Amino acid sequence: MMGSQPTTSVPLRSLLFHMTDISLSVRPVGWDSDIQTSDPYTLLIVTNGIGSLHTSDTTVLLKTDKCYLLPPGRSYRTFNGFDSSLRYYQLAFAAVHIADQRTTETYTGSLFSGRLEMTAYPFSRLIRLAEELYDAKDSDGDIESMNRHIRFQELIRFLLEHNLEFSGHANSTQAVESTIRYMRNNYMHSITVKQLAEMARVPYYQYTPIFQELTGKKPLDYLTELRINRSKELLVHSDEPLREIAGRVGFADEYYFNRRFRQTTGVTPKQYAKYMKHNTRVRDWTGHEVDIPAQPKRIIYFGETFGDLLALGVDAIGGNLSWKSRTFFKDRVRNVQDVGNPINPDKLMELKPDLIIFACSDEKQYTKISKIAPTVTFNSFAPLDQRLLTLGHLLGKRREAEKWLDTYNNKAAVVWQQLRSVIEPGETASVFVFDHGNRLFVMGASGLSSVLYHPHGFQPVDKIRDLLDAGLGFAEITERHLPAYTGDHIFMLLPGNAESKVAMEQLMESALWRSLPPVRNGRVYCVEAAKWNFGDALTREKLLDALPRLLLANS
Repeated sequence: MMGSQPTTSVPLRSLLFHMTDISLSVRPVGWDSDIQTSDPYTLLIVTNGIGSLHTSDTTVLLKTDKCYLLPPGRSYRTFNGFDSSLRYYQLAFAAVHIADQRTTETYTGSLFSGRLEMTAYPFSRLIRLAEELYDAKDSDGDIESMNRHIRFQELIRFLLEHNLEFSGHANSTQAVESTIRYMRNNYMHSITVKQLAEMARVPYYQYTPIFQELTGKKPLDYLTELRINRSKELLVHSDEPLREIAGRVGFADEYYFNRRFRQTTGVTPKQYAKYMKHNTRVRDWTGHEVDIPAQPKRIIYFGETFGDLLALGVDAIGGNLSWKSRTFFKDRVRNVQDVGNPINPDKLMELKPDLIIFACSDEKQYTKISKIAPTVTFNSFAPLDQRLLTLGHLLGKRREAEKWLDTYNNKAAVVWQQLRSVIEPGETASVFVFDHGNRLFVMGASGLSSVLYHPHGFQPVDKIRDLLDAGLGFAEITERHLPAYTGDHIFMLLPGNAESKVAMEQLMESALWRSLPPVRNGRVYCVEAAKWNFGDALTREKLLDALPRLLLANS
């Protein structure tokens, strides 16, 4: 580290760093934390999603593949107001200053000139280190603790290497980031890679690899994308001639602009402008901006909440139908074509869809199928009202979505009021199922549990509340952890798989099972998983009719 100038108020070599805690948070859309205080240092490493970090004097955008350091004593809160879950590691560590051989003290000063956002290149290495620390957080042996400490020192060294100031200039990654910001603000001007490398004071041969690591694109491809995206806005919202639009976004002439636009989008600028008069642009669950038909007619829905579409009166032409034979509304989907799981691209092309709704965050699959038709990702584990309103927006059925939700919510309120004789306010419930052999799962935001948890109905225990807050549909648990997930009532889903059924029967004959309070109190309900463990709108509505019979029969 020759030539480095530490930004701490004491020599860097006099500081020792010690990790005190690490956690992994997955926060759903709309989540807002309580005000917290960073004590000691707090490092946030964002691996997915977009959110915001609010302190007493500033607000910072939290983004995927970014990390943020809060000094001790800083009050802050985090918020996810965007349209996908926010996932991040939260790492706490202390710094100890060794003033001399006999004097040590806790250090609480700034490490990096008061900056909140840190730089890390490649970011994948930082994520790997965080994953290893998190996986080993419960290891309590001496050797394991030493290995964890060594791994943490590697992480700290990695951050120091990329964030200490060198000779008054930011390091290479920060310098390249500054040129990216320059491109966003000056895309309309003439820009070359040589010029950008000189601005960053980074050797030409190093500039492009760093740029690609940060953006996933080569510099000129990134610049073209900026220009094309801005031109799309102008084509839709202005009546300027093509040559004027080309000049405003940085293209030398309209002919080159026309060629690059077609290479990028597959259509000419004029075709795009005409097309957008009958289309709308949306931002999907995982952040893609997609132009979709205002009134799609040939819809493929790839997800487990197919009943959501039927509730809105929408008939899809295709979907993944592994569940078809088990659902009570199978007669309503008899003409729906199975596109496979994973999706068969050839089958998609054969069906000629004008919209694909993809309830999955698999970016590799998305890249393949989005070339066939406009494709939007969709969170099928989101709350019912959020799912239906999103589909209403995508399909031009917002009024239908609002009307259905009003009817359902009124019906749910009546049902839970009727059940007051058998359910006390605040009583909890848990849903368990064996699947994939002898693996035990607790249900969270999906399936049967999604109808049980209601302001006037059952409540989740704390462990399940954590799953709901994280937007997780389910989680695998061990039998020894069963008591921590058990509420006042148990709903045991009966599996269809023979091996899973044997595992369930063995559990229900065990001393552990007999010791659970709801088992002793006769509050266990067994229902068929294949029939009732769905969380779509139609199944939820049907469950409201079945619940009183089920609960009253056991009372």
